[in-house]
Amino acid sequence: MADAFSDDAFLGGRLSILQPKTGHRSGIEAVLIAAAAPLEPGETVADIGAGVGVAGLCALSRVADTKALLLEADPQSVELARKNAGRNGMAERVTVHTIDVAARGAADRAGLTGTADHALANPPFYDPAANRISPSKAQAHAAPAHAAPADLLDGWLRFAAAVLRPGGSLTLVHRADALGLVLQATGRRFGGLAVLPVHPRRDAPATRVIVRGHKGSRAPLNLLPDLVLHDEAGHGFRPEIEAVLRFGAALRMGD
Repeated sequence: MADAFSDDAFLGGRLSILQPKTGHRSGIEAVLIAAAAPLEPGETVADIGAGVGVAGLCALSRVADTKALLLEADPQSVELARKNAGRNGMAERVTVHTIDVAARGAADRAGLTGTADHALANPPFYDPAANRISPSKAQAHAAPAHAAPADLLDGWLRFAAAVLRPGGSLTLVHRADALGLVLQATGRRFGGLAVLPVHPRRDAPATRVIVRGHKGSRAPLNLLPDLVLHDEAGHGFRPEIEAVLRFGAALRMGD
């Protein structure tokens, strides 16, 4: 069974994460949304659809005196998330819930309504070019057969709005070509949206967008300058990206 899992370093080795070698594997998207959340000491972050817990644990590693709710439906991922919290010395700061976040009323039934200051989400999506930015397998992001992508995304955002306190923030990542869908779904529940296009290289189209909004805000949308991951040759991360991925620097979104 040990051969089925890898032990991967995140944040320059500050975190050691067990995750399956096949299927969905967390990559830099999880680190980026954790870095973009405006988390402060004393606050709680909810990692929605947490998988093995990478985004939530990265957020805790970046900001001291914080707590995380790791919320995941898959039993194996739940067990790994719990194990990852313990092996990184964060067990007392983390609560893991087995929960289908897309189910109506899930937050209320689990007693999680209004319990988080911030939420992180990397919703399922189908992307045949996923390896341009992440080692995630394309099939792992496909929506279940019974749910259209728009319905699934709406369910995740409905849960995010429920779990957040008034004024709390949501930070999510999605395909760049799905930005219209994301704005439509978030706009019913979140305002003050900041949209950050993410490009592999300066001369390449955006492949992802990071979107952050605040529950109940009526502030206008803000389109931020592009975030470019790699240098001109495409062989390494740009210094500001390296600082986020290896050293736990914050990712500013118009702050």
